[in-house]
Amino acid sequence: MTEEYENKQEDIEAAQNGDKEKMEYLIENNKRLIWSIVKRFQDRGYEIEDLYQVGVMGFIKCIKRFDCSFDVRLSTYAVPYILGEIKRYIRDDGPMKVSRSLRTIAVKAMELRKEYFNRYGKEIKIEEMAEILETSKEELALALESCEPVHSIDEELYKENKEGFTLLDKMSNGVDEEAVITNQLCMKELIQGLKDQERQVILLRYYRGKTQTEIAHILGTTQVQISRIEKRALEHMKVKLAI
Repeated sequence: MTEEYENKQEDIEAAQNGDKEKMEYLIENNKRLIWSIVKRFQDRGYEIEDLYQVGVMGFIKCIKRFDCSFDVRLSTYAVPYILGEIKRYIRDDGPMKVSRSLRTIAVKAMELRKEYFNRYGKEIKIEEMAEILETSKEELALALESCEPVHSIDEELYKENKEGFTLLDKMSNGVDEEAVITNQLCMKELIQGLKDQERQVILLRYYRGKTQTEIAHILGTTQVQISRIEKRALEHMKVKLAI
């Protein structure tokens, strides 16, 4: 099986030494990796293409600092750099970035709301505004929300159990995105390093939820043999993780 983010040492070293073609080649070869991280930040008011370019900058920094003697793949090493560059961009770009299209809708919506109230003495329904502006209710709501005052994530919203409850407390899902992506890449590399039959057993067992008996039926062997293959594969993966 060909690895999705296979990067040759000679290509990395050439890019580090100023070979622009090799650098472009590595960026193209790892484009899906960069996009997989960038898409975690979509629908936050930023142009997705802008975030991709920022992710590329993080990937380039990773290449320049990568030591080919590391016992880690470039794709795994790159994750913290790409994530860090995107998060830094969002942090430094201002309290909130609103796309041009959303700003346009928001301005039109506020003008329409004012005109409607002046004419009829009541608020216009969001469904009516969406129909007049030829947009969806969801996009209109997002546009109007983008014009609301920006609050600090450390601002105390209200008291809960005598302790301040901040916006950050509401936003956080407790998930370490960097660790999740890194772990996924590590597991992918470990599985790809197995023999074909071992790989099949691990994928069926832990990613498809099959029992050893069901796998034995699928592969045309016995449950005892599947148990041995699974044990051997797991031992191989443990050894690789310990290196």
